[in-house]
Amino acid sequence: MIKYYNYDVVFSEIPDEITLAINISGCPNRCPGCHSPHLWQDTGHPLDYEELCALLDRYGHSVTCVCFMGGDGDPHGIARLAGIVRRHFPALHTGWYSGCPELPQGMNPEIFDYIKLGAYVEALGPLTAPGTNQRLYRIGRGGSMEDITERFQHRPVPEPSSAFL
Repeated sequence: MIKYYNYDVVFSEIPDEITLAINISGCPNRCPGCHSPHLWQDTGHPLDYEELCALLDRYGHSVTCVCFMGGDGDPHGIARLAGIVRRHFPALHTGWYSGCPELPQGMNPEIFDYIKLGAYVEALGPLTAPGTNQRLYRIGRGGSMEDITERFQHRPVPEPSSAFL
């Protein structure tokens, strides 16, 4: 059974989207340096059809995307939840933040619009770090996966020219 710990409306997890980020508990990855070790525990509320629809009835008109933050303990269950969003709230995009290095066997990426893959490695940093191992993909037709990680990268601001000083 998939459980969620909490949720929030966020602006930085998926570029150009207002996202309802649902934090899934029971993470099996236990990455050293994880910013959310409380999600390692099997705690929270069951996230089933009724609960997901209740959240979307409440927030679905205020967001453009629903992102499942975690769920590596039951990735096919996360895909089923994304399918519920697709069927009942077709205007919303779907995303999944996974700590796995690749999609699980038999997972159809087309159920999502965005997928983040890769465990958090403290020495390499999060998606905003230039050397991160994590990748965020935009899913296209036929399941193509376009790497859009650079959208998180902060480019240095050039030094002002002396002409402006």
